[in-house]
Amino acid sequence: MTVLTGTDRATRANDAEPVTRRQINWGRVAAWTALVVLLIVTIFPFYWMLRTSLSNNRSLAAEAGSFLPADFTLGAFRRVLGLATTQEALAEGGSGASVNFWLYLRNSIIVATVVTVGQVFFCAMAAYSFARLRWPGRDRVFFVFLTALMVPPIFTTLPNFILIRDLGLLNTFAGIVLPTLLMTPFAIFFLRQFFLGLSREIEEAAMIDGAGHVRIFFRLIIPMSSAPITTLAILTYINAWNDYMWPLLVGQDESVRVLTVALGVFRSQTPQGSPDWAGLMAATLIAALPIVVLFAVLGRRVVNSIGFSAGK
Repeated sequence: MTVLTGTDRATRANDAEPVTRRQINWGRVAAWTALVVLLIVTIFPFYWMLRTSLSNNRSLAAEAGSFLPADFTLGAFRRVLGLATTQEALAEGGSGASVNFWLYLRNSIIVATVVTVGQVFFCAMAAYSFARLRWPGRDRVFFVFLTALMVPPIFTTLPNFILIRDLGLLNTFAGIVLPTLLMTPFAIFFLRQFFLGLSREIEEAAMIDGAGHVRIFFRLIIPMSSAPITTLAILTYINAWNDYMWPLLVGQDESVRVLTVALGVFRSQTPQGSPDWAGLMAATLIAALPIVVLFAVLGRRVVNSIGFSAGK
């Protein structure tokens, strides 16, 4: 009589089980392949911008096909930050043009901050009115706001420019921020969808305690809506920071020129006939860095809030 040990029983049991092959999910493979391709297509321009900014401008044409910096140098960043002399800039293939980077950076921060604070505050009040208050014609007025989402911004650029010109606000910060300071249809729609989901019982309890709409708005609605308001503030700040067309039209003076416009002017200053691509990419990288960091830190909150509002 043969006595089987525990190891022998386990071995026989495994031999008795049918061999199952894991099937390849080709749909999943295709999805991952498409995702990787999209990721590479999205990231590659940023890598190329970094590679060009770390290159010597004179060597770029000779090593145009290289994926590594051509004759590695930090000279482009030194030129942009005003740390290099004109002779040093010309020696590295720069145009010799100067960029008052810190002034333009200050202007961009002022414009983006004022637009963000004003737009979020006024849009929050408008969204509260559309979502929580009852007044005649509320839904029709909101429909008009929704239709404004379909109007391309280029159609309103010329009337806004004529208005700003007639008000004498060309080449001023007020002229740059006014068209988007009070509201945008998207911001009102975004916050309204979130306000609709707030509990009415809390609001009614506050009214019983004698709170008015203003007090409810500032003491209850704003604290309860900190997540979507933060998301809207981030999106508004990024949009205001990257805006180019409107500041180009009304902010030509150097004292109010923002960074995006300054980069375009810097590119056009080519006394030697060839743009300073390394300097231009270095300036673009520095200008985009605050937005990239902001989105990297708060990107998940932005995506979650957009998904929540879109599901309403």
